[in-house]
Amino acid sequence: MNLNFFFEVLIGGLLSGVMYALVAIGFVLIYKASGVFNFAQGAMVFFAALTCVGMVDQFGFSLWLAVPLTIVVMIILGIAIERMVLRPLVNQPEITLFMATIGLAFFIEGLAQLVWGAQVHKLELPIEDVPSEYLMEKFNILVSQFDIMAAGVCALLVTSLALLFSQTKVGRALRAVADDHQAALAVGIPLQRIWAVLWAVAGLVALVAGMLWGARNGVQFALTFVALKALPVLILGGFTSMPGAIVGGLIIGATEKMAEVYIGPLVGGGIEGWFPYVLALLFLLVRPEGLFGEKIIRRI
Repeated sequence: MNLNFFFEVLIGGLLSGVMYALVAIGFVLIYKASGVFNFAQGAMVFFAALTCVGMVDQFGFSLWLAVPLTIVVMIILGIAIERMVLRPLVNQPEITLFMATIGLAFFIEGLAQLVWGAQVHKLELPIEDVPSEYLMEKFNILVSQFDIMAAGVCALLVTSLALLFSQTKVGRALRAVADDHQAALAVGIPLQRIWAVLWAVAGLVALVAGMLWGARNGVQFALTFVALKALPVLILGGFTSMPGAIVGGLIIGATEKMAEVYIGPLVGGGIEGWFPYVLALLFLLVRPEGLFGEKIIRRI
């Protein structure tokens, strides 16, 4: 086995896994605090990326101006979703909230294409998707500069979120709401305001994920399917754990690349698209709550 090639595949998979983890974190934020599985997260990723590139292409804005404007748009979108869609459905069955997010996903997808058009857009970021010269010269390994940058951006965002949740008053309130809604209300924490903050943060996460995936694959409707790749990540890591989303993303990213390269030729290729779901299904049989999820003991 060529060790250099092995490490190229492994590192490339881990770096892709960081980007999967970023999408999964958007799900975890909402689910942990409100118990809602936000099926619209993929649509938010698409909407954010399309809004940003639309401002650049149609209005002639620079990327450095379009990004902060899109941040404002996504924060407004997140707050609007909480106030206009989810707040009226408080105390409804979980399936009702889940169905609401499905409808919301289709609405956001349609709105994005209505405003900005349905054609594929090219999103250019300041760093190119070319092999890192340093790693090539030092270790003779081909690893994309873009993947390294994307992993660094994701790590910075995750670190910022961790500091927000652990070191600020808002973060402590978020953790209290996640632990027990009723107890949080009893001590005076404004539950609905906290949910609005969470949806705004989820919108910001969607923007970062949308820009990174859009720069790699083009800003198009297919971005909505990136969220589906986050499902195996959540199953492995647990639906309520940010560290679990990161670890799950790394596992899925690495294993899908390794499977495509080393198992794919034996089965005719195309394994990368479905292998993560098979892995997640097998994992469900062993540990349904995920690596970092809370184990639920059911009494019969």
